[in-house]
Amino acid sequence: MSHKVAIVTDSTADIPEELIRKYGIHVVPLRVLFGEENYADGVELTSEQFYDKLRQSAVLPTTSQPSPTDFMDVYQRLLDENPDRPIVSIHLSSGMSGTYQSAMLGKSLLEREADLTIIDSKSASYGYGLMVVHAAELAEQGKSVTEIAVAVKAMQQSRKLFFLVDTLEYLQKGGRIGKASAILGTLLNIKPILSIDEEGVIYAVEKVRGHKKAMARIIELFQRDLAGKRVNLAVGHTADPASAEACAEQLRGHFTLNEVIYTNIGAVIGSHVGPGVIAIFMWPVPE
Repeated sequence: MSHKVAIVTDSTADIPEELIRKYGIHVVPLRVLFGEENYADGVELTSEQFYDKLRQSAVLPTTSQPSPTDFMDVYQRLLDENPDRPIVSIHLSSGMSGTYQSAMLGKSLLEREADLTIIDSKSASYGYGLMVVHAAELAEQGKSVTEIAVAVKAMQQSRKLFFLVDTLEYLQKGGRIGKASAILGTLLNIKPILSIDEEGVIYAVEKVRGHKKAMARIIELFQRDLAGKRVNLAVGHTADPASAEACAEQLRGHFTLNEVIYTNIGAVIGSHVGPGVIAIFMWPVPE
């Protein structure tokens, strides 16, 4: 029986479905609520369906993390299939959600000891989805839990990411910024460039006027750390592949791109930032 490391994550990693299938990644869904309607993220509600619903709904969606028993059930099923198989479980930043803590509690509910390592990604969306995919690639190669954990930590430190928000409305509705700031920002066509700090918390890097200037500034910020390096690129979009492809084309003129991945920003992250977001993730190709 194979003792290859099993990789578990949650739905906010926003990993393309083909990569989940390719590497056999186990995904625990968060939940999205529109009033009384309750959906498992990515299972009962696709990204496309979510953004359609978001534009039409008078109700602002809310989200909830998986319960400890949701995690326990997945861990238990993997252990029942192969009691000796190690598990690495990588999750949404504890600075944004209780998902990581829920996974830790899920581990504590297991009836027997398990070789189970739970990692706080300190990131969101494909900012850690890329770590999960890399972990799964290493698991396929037969690497150990220690080797995978070390590689994930290295990616955590080397990858760079920026989110460009199209509207301040959802950040305001979710209590992230004040109403006056949101109205003024919209009138002035302010585009906040967001990122995630070392503690896994979202912060505003800069506020730039207009999409074109914001993209130019994002390119400058990436060049500060990655100029002259061969890089992998992932572009996250809110069910708008044409915008993602245009963004990648713009970046291609400034960087030596190796692999390019497009991914939908899922319903949970989308609930907090709204439609029209472009998320850019870049990390150096290991030498």
